[in-house]
Amino acid sequence: MRSSDDAGRRLDALDQIEAIKRLKHRYWRACDAKDPVTFRASFIKSGARIDYGLLGTFDDADALTEVFCQVALLTVDGSYVIFDMHHGLHPDITLTSGTTATGRWTLQFRQINLLDWTETLMTGDYDDAYVVEEGEWKMSACIFTERWSLRRPLGDGAELHPGTFVT
Repeated sequence: MRSSDDAGRRLDALDQIEAIKRLKHRYWRACDAKDPVTFRASFIKSGARIDYGLLGTFDDADALTEVFCQVALLTVDGSYVIFDMHHGLHPDITLTSGTTATGRWTLQFRQINLLDWTETLMTGDYDDAYVVEEGEWKMSACIFTERWSLRRPLGDGAELHPGTFVT
């Protein structure tokens, strides 16, 4: 009987880790889809510790969501001018209790900026903390460390074809 109890605990742990992965993927999809509601819902209701380097340090996700809206939802002549692509890789998630966990992820980021007609490539690591809030995993801390970035002008003749966004 002991081995089935152990197998059940391991399966539950794997389920919890997968739930955290889904949370982080929803967050990145929200970034790319310009979805501030899902973006904000990825964090705890209050008191999240967030450090995104040059983008800023925040003690609550509401302030970060305001910055997200200012950048992601910026339009000129009715059209979006900032386009992001977030790819999260190499998840390393550790359950520290039944309701807390830590995680480390690698980010591959690409941005097209039509204000200054540039492309930015960047990579770095997220160090996160997660808690269960109202039955769902949420980010309680999110620290991003940039490893390198490249900013270059878009070439002559470059064309952007915007798709569909949440907002």
